[in-house]
Order: sequence, then C-alpha cells, then structure tokens
Amino acid sequence: MNDLVYLIYLLAFIIGAIIGLLLSYKKHGEAFIYNKIEIIPLIISIVGWILLLNFGLLTFIPSFILIAIALFLIAIVLGMRPGYGRYETAIAILISIVIWTLSYLIL
Repeated sequence: MNDLVYLIYLLAFIIGAIIGLLLSYKKHGEAFIYNKIEIIPLIISIVGWILLLNFGLLTFIPSFILIAIALFLIAIVLGMRPGYGRYETAIAILISIVIWTLSYLIL
C-alpha cells in the first residue's frame, strides 16, 4: 500500500506541474516581467500548503487523499513559468506555518 500511495503522490505532483506550466504559458506569453502577486495562484497555493501541513486536522478524509490533493495544488503554482508563482508560494508557506503553529498551540 505504501508504494501505491507514493505513486499517487508523484502522479498528482507531476500532473499538477504540467497543468501549471500549460496554464501559465497560456496566460503569460512573455518572460517574467509581471511583478504583481496574482490572486488565483495565491489562493491555490494557500489551500495546497494548508492541506499539506495541516492534513491531520481533517480526520474525516483519509490523509493520503488530502496529501495528494495538496501536492496537486502546490505543483500547479510551482510548475508555472520560471519566475511566476514564487511570491505566491512563499506567502502560502508562511500562512500555512502560522496556521499549523496556532493549531498546535490550541490543540
């Protein structure tokens, strides 16, 4: 079962990265010149990182499903064209760490 779960994680990440690359090439035809933070990738990244670091809070869904969804969402933003998605990822990681820390202190 462990090997199958790792295969699911790997496939989710690869598919997410490919989708992210295709979407970013469709949206941004030029090299990295857009310095603003985009809202949609930010939301996708925040949801992905929160699911990855806090999957233990949602006990009614199996953890391997949550982690696979999280890796898929994270890979969409990480797989964007070079330069795009890095600010969104950094902000999402910080927000997720804060939520994890707060949940750890409260629970």
